[in-house]
Amino acid sequence: MANEMKAKIQKMGGFLSGMVMPNIGALIAWGIITALFIPTGYFPNEEMNELVSPTLTYLIPVLFGYTGGYTVYGRRGAVAGAVATMGVVIGADVTMMIGGMVMGPLGAWIIKQVDKLFEGRVKPGMEMLVDNFSMGIVGAIMMIAGFKIVTPIFAGITSILTVGVNFMVNNNILPFTELFVVPGQVLFLNNAINHGIFTPLAIEQAAQTGKSVLFLVEANGGFWAGCVLAYAVFGKGMAKKSAPGAFLIQVIGGIGEVSFPYALIKPITILGPICGGIAGVFWFQIMGGGAVAAVSPGSLIALIIMSPKGKVIINVLGYAISLAVSFVVTGFFLKRDKSIDEDDQEIGGLDMSQFVESHSAPGEEKAEAGSTNYGKRKVEKVAFACDAGMGSSAMGASMLKTQLNKVGVFVDVSHVSVHQIPNDIDVVVTNTNLLEAAKKEAPAGVAIIEIKEFLNADEHKAIAQTIKDMME
Repeated sequence: MANEMKAKIQKMGGFLSGMVMPNIGALIAWGIITALFIPTGYFPNEEMNELVSPTLTYLIPVLFGYTGGYTVYGRRGAVAGAVATMGVVIGADVTMMIGGMVMGPLGAWIIKQVDKLFEGRVKPGMEMLVDNFSMGIVGAIMMIAGFKIVTPIFAGITSILTVGVNFMVNNNILPFTELFVVPGQVLFLNNAINHGIFTPLAIEQAAQTGKSVLFLVEANGGFWAGCVLAYAVFGKGMAKKSAPGAFLIQVIGGIGEVSFPYALIKPITILGPICGGIAGVFWFQIMGGGAVAAVSPGSLIALIIMSPKGKVIINVLGYAISLAVSFVVTGFFLKRDKSIDEDDQEIGGLDMSQFVESHSAPGEEKAEAGSTNYGKRKVEKVAFACDAGMGSSAMGASMLKTQLNKVGVFVDVSHVSVHQIPNDIDVVVTNTNLLEAAKKEAPAGVAIIEIKEFLNADEHKAIAQTIKDMME
């Protein structure tokens, strides 16, 4: 039951973040223009400043709606989602990111149902006419409904959320959201928390003040960098060996998924990132820190680039404070640990029978849970899946492809969202925390292989050998 609930939450969070993550580049573009040209920017320019407001008001919400519509019903759903979003964008006095994240999927779902009504009933030669006018009529209705009916609802929701955030900021409660944020990250809900909750609110705040501390509640990678650094210094076995690599990837690459598993090795150490996160947000609030746009990935480099004029040093110091506090707290618990060095059994154990699962199509021989006996099968496409399909999965896919090539296997290795696994994939590799989600989302007949630690080269080698063994 707990696994099912976690999988459902991950799916919902993945859907929300899936509308934002593909558009992070657009958010960064807006952030750079904002940081440079607003009156308090590095190079104030009245003419260039005219780009800021329309981009935020129109482009970003419509992109969210387009992307959400595409997820529901492909390109046709994307168009319907964008049209539906435009109604709430024009009708509102506030930025309608939330409106786009709702109206986009809703518009796509409605046009999908309308298309089903006409399926098989349109005479040859009339398809384009019916498709275009059904889209036009539905789009017009959705725009009007959004403009007159839905906009006041979303504007009210946005206002309530904004009031809540302002209350937390004014009463110094915001730092304690880390008590929920960090455990959520460990459950691989980091993208859902950051891009599904904080980013839309932060953008609204940044539009008014030129920056927002909300961008740094989840995306401040300092507290995870401190955690893995503590493992590099005070850890044992494979955790100690792999932690330096995780530290560099966390600080430079900003891929938090390589750091989250360390808190699961000794669960008490999760207090390190929590305390580091609280200390960091306190610092940002007291010193007026914040970012102009989404810090994604959560690397130190991205933090510096997204820092507004006069706040770079404050933000970097906040990152360093989070790192130091997390390092001290995590190190304290690791130093107190008197257990025998279990080495590879901590996170590097290579008993493949513990982390290999299988889906089988009807009539196929199904491997028992925990078995590596897949039988022989055709393997042409392998997917490395993470929550959003962009960060840790891209890194994992690259590492796995290298190991596959070393054992003489040359197949397509892609990175995907665990919530959007293509039907033509033969093997899916995913992290332990996303295993239940992968089981639910993967098509029947797809072999699912669990990986416990992204940076463990031995695990990648073992998985590559397993894939080679199952190939015809």
